Amino acid sequence: MSEANSTAPHGAAARRGPFRVGDRVQLTDEKRRINTITLQNGGEFHTHKGVLPHEAIIGLPEGSVIENIDGFRYQALRPLAKDFVLSMPRGATVVYPKDAAQIVQFGDIFPGARVVEAGVGSGALSISLLRAVGDEGFLHSFERREEFADIARGNVSTVFGGDHPSWQISIGDFQDKVVELEEPGSVDRVVLDMLSPWECLDAVATVLAPGGVWTNYVSSVTQMSRVVEAIRASGQFTEPECFETLVRGWHVDGLAVRPDHRMVAHTAFLITCRRLADSADGIPKAKRIKEHSYSSEDLSAWTRDHDEQQWSAEALGERGISDKKPRRASRDAHQAVRVREAQNSDADSES
Repeated sequence: MSEANSTAPHGAAARRGPFRVGDRVQLTDEKRRINTITLQNGGEFHTHKGVLPHEAIIGLPEGSVIENIDGFRYQALRPLAKDFVLSMPRGATVVYPKDAAQIVQFGDIFPGARVVEAGVGSGALSISLLRAVGDEGFLHSFERREEFADIARGNVSTVFGGDHPSWQISIGDFQDKVVELEEPGSVDRVVLDMLSPWECLDAVATVLAPGGVWTNYVSSVTQMSRVVEAIRASGQFTEPECFETLVRGWHVDGLAVRPDHRMVAHTAFLITCRRLADSADGIPKAKRIKEHSYSSEDLSAWTRDHDEQQWSAEALGERGISDKKPRRASRDAHQAVRVREAQNSDADSES
């Protein structure tokens, strides 16, 4: 390995240079159809247009245009992080790239930051957070389900070419484990992607340093309303800011310029706030006094006195996940890692 690669940030070397065995390659054909393969010795990519041997790709520079045995052409590039996240093995719904980008920016995830997140799901957000904190930072991820954590480990290892030195993953409930494993006031940023983040308010207030940013990722307006009211009621944080991000692509072909017929609209709401000093009293949001038509029962359903049993994935319209899906996703997530390890083992035995 060259001196430049040995001192490069973790995972950078795997994204540079010619294609190697174990690399994921995105093949785009003449009709803009995309297929992603993992390069293997003796491997072949088969379609109704013919066969493309992996050996025809290995050793070529990224961005090459390759012909299969029948003359059908493909453009070969390594997948970007956004491409990998949308196609990677998953056991749970991933955080979309548009939301991950906003979390990194509005959550102010900086190089060297100490960040905690929960739940990990399939590792999509973990990948973005690790890229942001870098080798000098630290990401501590909490996940309740071991099978999801295993999928995340495989996906993260695939992206970075192995275990990331700045990442630790712990199994258990965030609100219990984080106060055991992190010192009070030692965390710069907290990112929660979970069903009921208001249950973690005291834990977040304990570990988050004054001035630290807390970001919540929730899918429904009921969740957003409840976590905002809980944050306000605590008096330990600044006034929460809430928003969503909609992305609309455009079709551009000569004079035919128009919005795409499809767009990535609502995926989730983001809520951000900052930790106040322990001695500070939060400044309440100024409100105009006006009459409300909701009843005390309505108010209870949207605030902390609401029955916890009613806050379930099913009640919020989320589909359940079978045990078979995480097992299959875990196997697929570790495939590229196994191929790369096998190649390294063969190279060591030959040398």
